[in-house]
Amino acid sequence: MSFNISLTGINSASKDLETTSNNLANAGTTGFKESRAEFNDLFAMGPMGIPQLAIGQGSRLANVGQMFSQGSFDFTERSLDLGIEGRGFFRMEDDGEVSYTRAGQFEVDRDGYIVNNTGKRLTGFQTDEDGSRIGDGRDQLQLPTDGIPARASENVEIAANLSADAEVIDDGVAFDPDDSETFTESTTTTLYDSQGSARDATFYFRKVGNNEWDVYTQIDGVDYDAVGAEGEDFFGPHTLTFDTSGSLVDSEDDGEGRIASLEDIPLLAEVDDLDIDIDFGEMTQFARPFNVTNVSQDGYTAGEFENINVEGDGTILARYSNGEAQAVGQVALTSFPSEENLQSVGETSWQATRDAGDPLIGVAGQGQFGRIENGALEQSNVEVSDQLVNMITAQRNFSANAQMVSTQDQVTQEILNIR
Repeated sequence: MSFNISLTGINSASKDLETTSNNLANAGTTGFKESRAEFNDLFAMGPMGIPQLAIGQGSRLANVGQMFSQGSFDFTERSLDLGIEGRGFFRMEDDGEVSYTRAGQFEVDRDGYIVNNTGKRLTGFQTDEDGSRIGDGRDQLQLPTDGIPARASENVEIAANLSADAEVIDDGVAFDPDDSETFTESTTTTLYDSQGSARDATFYFRKVGNNEWDVYTQIDGVDYDAVGAEGEDFFGPHTLTFDTSGSLVDSEDDGEGRIASLEDIPLLAEVDDLDIDIDFGEMTQFARPFNVTNVSQDGYTAGEFENINVEGDGTILARYSNGEAQAVGQVALTSFPSEENLQSVGETSWQATRDAGDPLIGVAGQGQFGRIENGALEQSNVEVSDQLVNMITAQRNFSANAQMVSTQDQVTQEILNIR
């Protein structure tokens, strides 16, 4: 019986060495998680149970446990190299077969799908025209490789301080955009029509009373005759009123609040009319010089696709040659109640099992899900020094059990030699 007991020890030590060998072989594999051999002892069960003076029957391999500790990051600066800091897996699909991985070495195939180095497609959330997340996170992510069409300007925001010390311009002085004596300050920004052509828009601020300013707007390329401006080449005035603390009074009931709406503005070119809302809500009037802190608008010219960038929450931003960026998808993460019970299927991938629990799909950085690190790869969590110690221990156990076999053989020979 001692032979059999020692053989179980040899087998256990051999499995321990195999596990350590596999860990060392994958010490440089991206997203790999180390394993450990777990053993149980053996007892022979008789008709009356286990006798009180029973001696164990050796050991056996009970489980190969998976260690899902965090691996360190290797920063590559490549936009589709993604690492997960914290819990979660990338969800992959291949002809309907779903697997999960921590290895984020992705690229774009000829059809625009994001795939890993085995051709499996990354899944996540789709986005609508406004870049908002839609879907259940199980859609295959496909990037648009064509350009972005032009968008006409619709909203303008202006943030500036109008000097409270400025002199009031007399009512008898008519506004003339070509005469700087007829207005107090001005600022210019660029608007875009429906074909993406740039058009300068200048805003003239004219102080007409204490705490009261008129704003005139002049836009290049407008057919002012069609507007019926009677020789004028500007719009306005739109009156801004400030309270005694220098804040804008939003009196929208009389149409003279923070928003100035210019509707159905005809242009000389064969393009759509402009409809623009100008937001003056961030305007102030303090006793300091005129200062523009922000002028922004939402139009742009057409642009060609250049590259993508993945944010920490998995949002995929497509960047275009016109400087615009649009959300075109969002990488989803999947977690499990018991990730240690996932089934390893090779290619640094796992598949769901009943013991692992139901998969939960969510957004990176929310709740239990970790963040996505862009331009970085999670390395194997194998510590080579620890594995070398394990190797020495397993080798010692193997040798000890082999020596026990040799000793038992000598004892057997002694018994056979008795006359």
